[in-house]
Amino acid sequence: MKRDQINSAKRVVIKIGSSTLTGKAGEQLDKKHVGEIVDIVSTLRAQGKEVVLVSSGAIAAGLAPLGMSVRPEDLATQQAAASVGQGLLISYYNEAFSGHSLLSSQVLLTIDDFVRPEHYENAQRTLFKLLELKVVPIINENDTVGVQEIRFGDNDRLAALVAHLIGADFLILVSDIDALYDAPPSNEDAKRISNVTDVNALEGVQIGGVGPSGVGSGGMVTKIDAAKIATSAGITMLLTSLEKLPSALAGSDEGTVFEATADPGASSYDQIMSFFIKP
Repeated sequence: MKRDQINSAKRVVIKIGSSTLTGKAGEQLDKKHVGEIVDIVSTLRAQGKEVVLVSSGAIAAGLAPLGMSVRPEDLATQQAAASVGQGLLISYYNEAFSGHSLLSSQVLLTIDDFVRPEHYENAQRTLFKLLELKVVPIINENDTVGVQEIRFGDNDRLAALVAHLIGADFLILVSDIDALYDAPPSNEDAKRISNVTDVNALEGVQIGGVGPSGVGSGGMVTKIDAAKIATSAGITMLLTSLEKLPSALAGSDEGTVFEATADPGASSYDQIMSFFIKP
């Protein structure tokens, strides 16, 4: 599966990070960026593809209304910010999608929805029905009540698990970092890695932490983890920025493509469980 895999993909999961949606720490949601990702989703829908959007940004979106300039460290304040921000986030999305005559919905998930068989089946059934009804599901972690998710989770891995859950063909991670590099992108001699044929074979890549905005919870480590989850299920993954995503989808050599290492449809409940079981 190469870059042109997106052309034949029928079911696509797109994850967009909070730093892309909100800018630097303390800023409100950027309606322009929300509109840009919605435009891209709408274009894919017009091509006959089913699209699921995994969107970060609830905690970051709640900072400014609460008078905060940086992401809080204590759990209770993170949960409060998520509660305020999630409503703002979904209202912006609903407004933008309605402009394309598309209906969107909110789906909040936790780890339990993947590791408990009944929850897994319920989440899968709901998402399949939403796609059947031509709805664009907008998924986020349930940060308001989640404990482990806020402290250790991130939406990069969540997006890969969602791709597993619904049997997606293609996963796209949209970040403020436009690709994987062989050194920290701040280094002048850092070179972009265009294709990764086996994510498990990556060596010598200095993987950085949270991006420069300071509002995200992930970083390149979580994107590599997401690539491992996706590619092991036969799902190709693209990592790029919002600015470069349209040209990447058009076939240009932008971002980094992580090629699937298994046949399509390799996902299963047992395989998802393996990502939560510590050796």
